[in-house]
Amino acid sequence: MNRPPQILLVDDEVAIQRAVAPLLRSRGYEVEVAGTGKDAVSAAVGRRPDLIVLDLGLPDLEGTEVCRQIRKESKAPIVILSARGSEQDKVAALDIGADDYVTKPFGSEELLARIRVALRRLEDSEGPELERIAVADLIIEYNRRRVLRDNDEIRLTPKEFELLALLAHNADRVLTHRTILKAIWGANAVDQPEHLWVLMAQLRKKIEPDPGNPRYLISEPFVGYRLVSTPDRS
Repeated sequence: MNRPPQILLVDDEVAIQRAVAPLLRSRGYEVEVAGTGKDAVSAAVGRRPDLIVLDLGLPDLEGTEVCRQIRKESKAPIVILSARGSEQDKVAALDIGADDYVTKPFGSEELLARIRVALRRLEDSEGPELERIAVADLIIEYNRRRVLRDNDEIRLTPKEFELLALLAHNADRVLTHRTILKAIWGANAVDQPEHLWVLMAQLRKKIEPDPGNPRYLISEPFVGYRLVSTPDRS
């Protein structure tokens, strides 16, 4: 990206606007602020920001509906910034196309880190189609369907490879159980999470140094899973 990333901040709270917009500008981002869902959709479609920070509690439209409308026209990452912290709210937002979810109150460095990750994924997705990708100390070869660590192959079943490859394509992003089930087993399996639980346990045994304390394949309780690209080695 040869220009400063453009961020659309959608929040009707003046205190949030006054805190977050200057924070983002201080880090080199260009920021536009919208206070309603209608203005957010118009700005997202008309000005094509690189990333959208979206509150769910807007005065005119429900935030999930704003997210749904934006997703019809834009692939820009959407980071939810909301006081709603229940698993149901997180799952609903992620399932309709949000890329990440930050709960208020939040730390400024946490929000900035989530934004950096989302923008990095956007740049990666706009590059040429990769035959292999490095995530943490793993090399995933899509064309050969192999996974390597230190040049040693980790032998996976076809379903284990599909799960790891899906998470690697979305590294550092939470994928809901429903999203993963649909991608790997099809729409008829979205109400059968036990398939995913078993498969994840099998994959962790092969990928994780300590499957009982995973560093790579992280659970988001009641929501889904995230593959961490820079795992904590402590």
